[in-house]
Formats: sequence, C-alpha cells, structure tokens
Amino acid sequence: MKTPALILSAALALGACSSNMPAGTATLGPNPTLGGGTFTSPGGLTVALEARNIGGRTGVCGVWAESINQSVMTRNSAPKILDSGGVALGGDAVAQGLTFLAKVEPATDYAGLQANCITTERPWRAGDETRELKITIPRQIVFNDLDGGFGESGGILIWFRPGGPGAHPSDKKPWYHFPKSN
Repeated sequence: MKTPALILSAALALGACSSNMPAGTATLGPNPTLGGGTFTSPGGLTVALEARNIGGRTGVCGVWAESINQSVMTRNSAPKILDSGGVALGGDAVAQGLTFLAKVEPATDYAGLQANCITTERPWRAGDETRELKITIPRQIVFNDLDGGFGESGGILIWFRPGGPGAHPSDKKPWYHFPKSN
C-alpha cells in the first residue's frame, strides 16, 4: 500500500507538469531574445522570443525560422528540435517545448513580426520585464546513417549544435563559399 506522502508527492509532480495554454498572437517588440543553432551540415535555426504579462501570467511569444539552403538530411527536423527546447525567465523555467512558435522566413531582424503566444503557470512578477530571457535547445543528432554500408567507420552523422541564431537570409555558410584557387 502506498503511503500518503508518496501519493502527495506524485500529485504535486503532476501539478507541476501542467501544460502551457495558447494565448493568441502578438507583434514582437524591438529587441526579441534570439537563440537557435546550426547543423553540422549546411543550415540552421533561429528562434526569437519575448516574455510578456498576459492576464497576470508569464506569457511567451515568438517565431522561428530555418535556413532556406540546408541539407536535405536536415529538412523537417525543426519540429523535433523545437520540441526539445525550453525558456527560462530570470532563472525560472517557464516553458518546455517551442512547437507553438510561428514559422517565418529567415530575417536579419525579427522585430515587428507576428508571433504566436502561450501563457504559462508562472505568475508575472514585478521586474520580469527586465529579467534575462534564456532560450535553451540541446545539442542533438538529427540524422544518423552510420550503418549506411560504407564500412565500420563510414556513413553520415548530422548534429544540431546550439549557439545562437543559425538561420540567416543570406545563408553565408563557409561550406558554400570556398576561396577561389589560382
């Protein structure tokens, strides 16, 4: 038979896992927080977010973009990558999973774009507008073909590497612009 303390702990843990609620759309302000990363093949992702007071709760509004010129092996990997991401405000985790974000074209500036929003369980606190908003997306394998018949050490392994905005409108990645040989 389970003890009352164990049952109470399980109930509190389930309560802490409550989901975020959709909260419509909003226009991003002049300085959204940027995050994202690149693949070990051509291309990358950019995420632009803002925290807002939405009905007395901490709201998160944002967009995401992926490189237009990217490897075919990384296409359609963005939903999985975004789902693994999270947001912290002032050191407090406020949202897990970024699939609610609106997809946009890569841009040099994400200010003024129409963003999707959610509300979180966290109450909005005085001073939250000045607290650091942090986007975390973990390093992860997005394509694994190491058993591709090329021998023991052959095949392809592609990682997503976090490290800031990775989708740029110009997509000037080093693998596209090799120096001219004389």
